[in-house]
Amino acid sequence: MAACNGTGGAPEATASADSASSEAASDKKYLSQPLVSEIYTADPSAHVWNGKFYIYPSHDIDGPTPEDDLGSHFEMRDYHVLSMDKVGGKVTIGPVALDVKQVPWADKQMWAPDAAFKNGTYYLYFPAKDKQGAFRIGVATAKDPMGPFKPQAEPIKGSYSIDPAVFTDDDGQSYMYFGGIWGGQLQRNVNGKYDPNGSKTDLQADDKPALLPRVARMSGDMLEFAETPREVKIVDEKGQLLRGGDHDRRFFEAAWMHKYKGKYYFSYSTGDTHYLAYGIGDSPYGPFTYKGRILEPVEGWTTHHSIVEKDGKWWLFYADSQLSGQTRLRNVKVTELHYNEDGTIKTIDPFVR
Repeated sequence: MAACNGTGGAPEATASADSASSEAASDKKYLSQPLVSEIYTADPSAHVWNGKFYIYPSHDIDGPTPEDDLGSHFEMRDYHVLSMDKVGGKVTIGPVALDVKQVPWADKQMWAPDAAFKNGTYYLYFPAKDKQGAFRIGVATAKDPMGPFKPQAEPIKGSYSIDPAVFTDDDGQSYMYFGGIWGGQLQRNVNGKYDPNGSKTDLQADDKPALLPRVARMSGDMLEFAETPREVKIVDEKGQLLRGGDHDRRFFEAAWMHKYKGKYYFSYSTGDTHYLAYGIGDSPYGPFTYKGRILEPVEGWTTHHSIVEKDGKWWLFYADSQLSGQTRLRNVKVTELHYNEDGTIKTIDPFVR
């Protein structure tokens, strides 16, 4: 395992990253610094177990594929888990927790993962493309939160698309939220069956309800869905579904669920407009009424996050491209999150203006 200072004081990952970071820093002041710089990380799913933070990010690599709107240039092949006792403290980078070569059904693109703990076992949930080019969601298990994780031989039955996020409610019941449009293929799985010739973007109907993320209750062993995935409805203040053309508010990818003062907070990325947005509801199934933005656009194209509480403080984990200046090579960050008295979240600017 490697370790570095959680304030971003470790050596840069590469000389080019160092140069890009210095150039970017000359005209921008960042609210937070990267947690680690020895490897490139993104899409952080953070949890608090055993009194520590465990962060499950994507592991970005500098592959040969040109950038496109389907995210083909995100060529991740494995996962490393990060851990730290406190924000600002030493961050440990775990060894490879799971590699695509260990997953019998997976071919490539180990995108944003999440993790859960139940029954004395840690579960790593991950999307990957199968041999037919369709994203499916797999699960692997371990007795240690840092791994290594042993994958199941097949993906979760009935799973599709990307960005699994598993939330366990106060009653012990767990739910998986997932989905992503464009390269995430949600628009190619409208009926739960992959259509390789489907749209490359969305439903292409700006005046109709936008594509919605999915949720499914998990089985007791956390290895399967206990029900057919259903839509997660995101509505405006009048109770109307957000429209496909409402790119500032509609769901794109990066689902996350947390609970605060008895309310359910469903948060997500708007993708091509680069906001982290959220809605509030009274049930883990929704509907969720849109309430605003959590995070303004970061440096880089993608924005993906998690929200977790530790010792009475709430934290937003996110990522940007500060170190490299490249969309495909990102770095995980964290900043404190605050609520207003009415339960809404105070919007965060990733830059110090």
